[in-house]
Amino acid sequence: MIAQCSERVVHPDAVRAGKARIPADEELEGMGVFFKVLGDPTRLKILHALLAGELCVCDLGETLAMSVSAVSHQLAVLKRARLVRHRRDGKVIYYAINDDHVGSLLDSTRTHLAE
Repeated sequence: MIAQCSERVVHPDAVRAGKARIPADEELEGMGVFFKVLGDPTRLKILHALLAGELCVCDLGETLAMSVSAVSHQLAVLKRARLVRHRRDGKVIYYAINDDHVGSLLDSTRTHLAE
């Protein structure tokens, strides 16, 4: 049996507090895109590999048993989402986690799912 509300608003203060916590539509759209990027297992593997330190595309390919082309494609998506950054050293481009928040987000997610 589904409970029915007899009044439109039962707890107006709670409704106001809930509404105040909802970000603007543009921000929600960005968050949705961000979580779609994180929703891909291959990109999650890349991010976890980069938690150990910066790696070039060739090293990432070997680490994940993927082609350089496939890794490069995924890195481009991660760069657009500002999850990774890169630096050039001669002909080699190294990739790294963009900031500590990325690692914290991954760690928090794993902790949450383990509970």
